[in-house]
Amino acid sequence: MARLDLTILLLMLSVQLEVTDASLTQFLGATAPGDIIIGGLFPIHEAVTAVNFNSSNSFSSPQRPTCSRFYTKGLNQALSMIHAVEMANRSPVLSSLNITLGYRIYDTCSDVTTALWAVQDLTRPLSVCDSPTNSSQPVQPITALIGTSSSEISIAIARELNLMLIPQISYGSTATILSDKSRFPAFMRTVPNDEYQTHAMVKLLKDNNWTWVGIIITDGDYGRSAMESFVKHTETEGICVAFKAILPDSLANQQKLNASINKTVDIIEKNTKVNVVVSFAKSSQMKLLFKRLQSKNVASNKVWVASDNWSTAKDILEKGNLSDIGTVLGFTFKSGNVTPFHQYLKDLQFKSEVEMNNSFLKEFLKQPDIGNATNAVQKLIMNSALVFNVQMAVSAIANAVAELCVIRQCKTPTAFQPWELSRQLFNVTFEKEGVMYNFDENGDINLGYDILQWGEYESEGHGKIAEYNPFHSNFTSTTKNLSDFKVLSKCSESCHPGQYKKTAEGQHTCCYECLTCAENQYSNQTDADACFQCGPKSMSNVNRSECHLKPYEYFEWNCGFAIVLLTLAAVGVLLLFLMSALFFWKRHSPVVKAAGGPLCHLILFSLLGSFVSVIFFVGEPSNETCRVRQVIFGLSFTLCVSCILVKSLKILLAFQTNLEVKELLDRLYKPYVIICICTGLQIIICAVWLTLYTPFKNDAVQPKVILLECQEGSSVMFGLMLGYIALLALICFTFAFKGRKLPHKYNEAKFITFGMLIYLMAWVIFIPVHVTTNGKYVPAVEVVVILISNYGILSCHFLQKCYIIIYKKEHNTKDAFMKNVYEYARKSSENIRGLSGTEPQSKMENSAYIISNPSLVPEEEQVSEPKLDTTP
Repeated sequence: MARLDLTILLLMLSVQLEVTDASLTQFLGATAPGDIIIGGLFPIHEAVTAVNFNSSNSFSSPQRPTCSRFYTKGLNQALSMIHAVEMANRSPVLSSLNITLGYRIYDTCSDVTTALWAVQDLTRPLSVCDSPTNSSQPVQPITALIGTSSSEISIAIARELNLMLIPQISYGSTATILSDKSRFPAFMRTVPNDEYQTHAMVKLLKDNNWTWVGIIITDGDYGRSAMESFVKHTETEGICVAFKAILPDSLANQQKLNASINKTVDIIEKNTKVNVVVSFAKSSQMKLLFKRLQSKNVASNKVWVASDNWSTAKDILEKGNLSDIGTVLGFTFKSGNVTPFHQYLKDLQFKSEVEMNNSFLKEFLKQPDIGNATNAVQKLIMNSALVFNVQMAVSAIANAVAELCVIRQCKTPTAFQPWELSRQLFNVTFEKEGVMYNFDENGDINLGYDILQWGEYESEGHGKIAEYNPFHSNFTSTTKNLSDFKVLSKCSESCHPGQYKKTAEGQHTCCYECLTCAENQYSNQTDADACFQCGPKSMSNVNRSECHLKPYEYFEWNCGFAIVLLTLAAVGVLLLFLMSALFFWKRHSPVVKAAGGPLCHLILFSLLGSFVSVIFFVGEPSNETCRVRQVIFGLSFTLCVSCILVKSLKILLAFQTNLEVKELLDRLYKPYVIICICTGLQIIICAVWLTLYTPFKNDAVQPKVILLECQEGSSVMFGLMLGYIALLALICFTFAFKGRKLPHKYNEAKFITFGMLIYLMAWVIFIPVHVTTNGKYVPAVEVVVILISNYGILSCHFLQKCYIIIYKKEHNTKDAFMKNVYEYARKSSENIRGLSGTEPQSKMENSAYIISNPSLVPEEEQVSEPKLDTTP
């Protein structure tokens, strides 16, 4: 009932608009009777001439526009529908049910208004007089519609078909909006929507690193929807659109079209860095654009990415060369086998009465470039785009009708309603060439895309070089790798690894300058947006292209300074062995005995440990070497100073004049006990240090290196160890200073004084130097101080004695020693007498006692108290 009311309304509107019944059918080009009628809308012409509006801004009564520019591809699509219907009627699917499909095909003239006229004609029931076949039976309205190729037209007619839910299957409309079933519930299509095509195009650009591109569209729903989707994907992938050229949708206004073409050419000419242009324009517009570009010779190095709108338009070049405009890569819908249709075209009998009832075919034969049937067939075969998609639409309707008619009688016009067919189409699965097809939840059939590369000349055709799978978003090359096109389309040169892009404010992100990464930052890819920070133990290379581990730095064995220090230590060890051998050989001589006898060997042994500790300050440190080096030095040098302390105490005893104090000190004077106590205290300090605050190896990360160093664990314990040695040295210095006036040839006091003074001065200097020094030479500072201390003791304690033993043998005798003692005693007596004027017996006795003190003079060389002559 609702459908009848709507039909009456449409008839009333037709009357009000004063449109005659004859005018409603003047664009009907081909018909065939059947139990179920399918409508067909195809762009047999490309343009219309408006007749309802004139220059004086006044309107006339509505009239059908005049169509122009015959479109061979549209005719071919209409013929493919006719062939598909005939094949369906002969198939078991319908013949077994004894039903047939009929059709009524109209020309849209690539115009929305004309298409709406046709839809109005298709959806109203015709009277007997209106019947285009002049039969005695009225023509029933259509049950389904196939068309159109234009998204803008499909959107318009879909809204009208929604009133009765008449199913519409498009074979070429790709606008994304048509997938919205809430607005277009009865719309379906045998092609994917533009979202997939634009995504594939952007992936092609990305794979070839084409980041600075232009886009050309035809004004309208299709063009603007495609541009919106394309720009959205480019922004995601970091590709910039340098310009957007919009061409008018109408081809009738040549003046406006030419102005837009010229403007687009100027834009392309100005954007010299844009060598890739993506176009969603019409084929006739691209034909004009290419012709204008060829005349200016500005497009020979361009890559043109063609949408399905013109990717198979082989007549665009006409007689021109492809090299004049560059490379054309086209996206076209994947197709099945269309060989049966080509055979159908070859078998057409153009002069038969049946074929001549097709007014579109009649007009085609009258085109100036056709001439004869052979040329007509060749021309039609060359324009076979979307043929398979039209055939799929017919097959889907045939199978859906068959499924509905299995349970009902379809010979009557009201066997089922259009909305029932719409529901059945969404669930139908049909077969073509052994492959099963069905519509998805959006009413689309998505087979993917073929990527074509145009041949040099029109006659060479367009070869498929790759396929695109929309479900996996990847290309599969068939004859050529899509990354082999050596064309550069970038706003700025690529930033090399080690650089990053800096975009000026207000500019495209693809237009930038390349800046070098900062120190300890890197970028390891081309056109990096930012640099990355190296890890704390890493640093960037010179090119800032990668991070590598910072070199380890320590006081190496092969360092020149280390070699010098180790050489000095080795020389010191050699001197120790030579001196030890010499002193052992001359162990009974007065000089050796006066120097301390066995204590000399103990001092030399301790100095050996001190020299050996130098080795542990050189080379890569470890936890073990960090613990050992300070302990070896501390204990060995403490032993050395303890021995010297005993010698200093011996001198103090020799110088002591108070008999009571002397006797007390003499009882306390136990050399080896003193040495053990002094060294034992140092052992305790080191044990506590190693137990509670053990030294360890540390990796000190510095800007350019990783310094391998020893952390002492506790600065307090380290200072306590050195301070304890310094305290012993200071005591030695004090004791020795008091005995500095003993006989000079055998006097140890002054040499001990100088030795301890050298040690104290060296370590006093060491403290500020050690604190302020950084880097790998910190251990070298301590080594230098150790060597100075060791050589100071060697020089002051042993070299002079070695000189006497080797070169002054006459002084290393018992007689020479006693003579020296007596000489010192005589001078001491004279000094005492000169000061007091008298010769107290006690002073005389003390002087004699001092010289003959067994703690100073060897036992076999001790003599009785001399009888000093006091006579003036």
